[in-house]
Amino acid sequence: MNIVVLAGGTSTEREISISTGNGVCRALRQRGHKAVLVDIFCGVEGVDWEDPFPKEYDVDAAVAYMKGFDEKIKDMEKTRRNFFGPNVIALCEKADIVFLGLHGANGEDGKVQAAFDLMGIKYTGTGYLSSALAMDKGITKQMFLMNHVPTPKGTTMEKKSYTTDLHELGMEFPVVVKTCCGGSSVGVYMVNDQAEYEKALQEAFSYEDEVVVEEYIKGREFSVAVVDGKAYPIIEIAPLEGFYDYKNKYQAGSTIETCPADLSPELTEIMQKYAELGAKALSLEAYCRLDFMMKENGEMYCLEANTLPGMTPTSLIPQEAQVLGMDYPQLCEELIRVSLKKYNESEK
Repeated sequence: MNIVVLAGGTSTEREISISTGNGVCRALRQRGHKAVLVDIFCGVEGVDWEDPFPKEYDVDAAVAYMKGFDEKIKDMEKTRRNFFGPNVIALCEKADIVFLGLHGANGEDGKVQAAFDLMGIKYTGTGYLSSALAMDKGITKQMFLMNHVPTPKGTTMEKKSYTTDLHELGMEFPVVVKTCCGGSSVGVYMVNDQAEYEKALQEAFSYEDEVVVEEYIKGREFSVAVVDGKAYPIIEIAPLEGFYDYKNKYQAGSTIETCPADLSPELTEIMQKYAELGAKALSLEAYCRLDFMMKENGEMYCLEANTLPGMTPTSLIPQEAQVLGMDYPQLCEELIRVSLKKYNESEK
């Protein structure tokens, strides 16, 4: 297949997106596909339109080209009107499918998906509406509650009308403060007292104009991929220090990840059922990943859903797939297969 692996972009997760794109592009080429790596915002120059998906391709050079823009992104945003970089749309239109290696805003929030739907470009992952729903943690919480998926008690607040009095929200310390639409745990704060709470609000509002405040669930942390409506083996995440924040997610050796998780068959079945139910509540197609916390007594809470979860070779979903006997390149192909199903079914 001719495949554009789309990564980079302008979100706070640009670095991780490039890492995802790098891994996916190499894996797909290993499986014999003609994949090319493209930065959605910075684009690519010098495309050979006679052969835009060459058999021989330098992935390292593509990664270096993307990273060369890292320090210029903010300035480029100020002068650019079109989000899509040079040659991006033309390349995507020629591809059999676009593998979305994007994370965070302008990639995981449904905007790119909506544009591609209008252009007739096929892409991996769920559609624009479910992407937007899952990106907003406040809406996600409401959808979970409506569909009987247990989730921590919480509320959303806007910058123009927020309160620093937790009692007004019906909560008490400790709580979690997080941006509504952030990712990779950027803008997430565990707070234990009033001073920490006010500081967390100030910092969270520096990212976005809306934040979520929710009760802190003390316990074990888990993640479950749902692919084609079925839950994969559960993975437990145990940071050596603190919680599963940006550093612990991406710094080697900072987290112990166990898959399959050490859970009883009964608890495993319940969590996988909630994962499938959570994906269904948000109308998520193809694949996603849902994050959970579980108390010592076995009570579990679904925190959020990730519609384009990290796909570096050491990310969580590849580890879950490995338990099923599926290596990383095979998983990349499987995610393309399940993503194409929605197009095949609509064409019937």
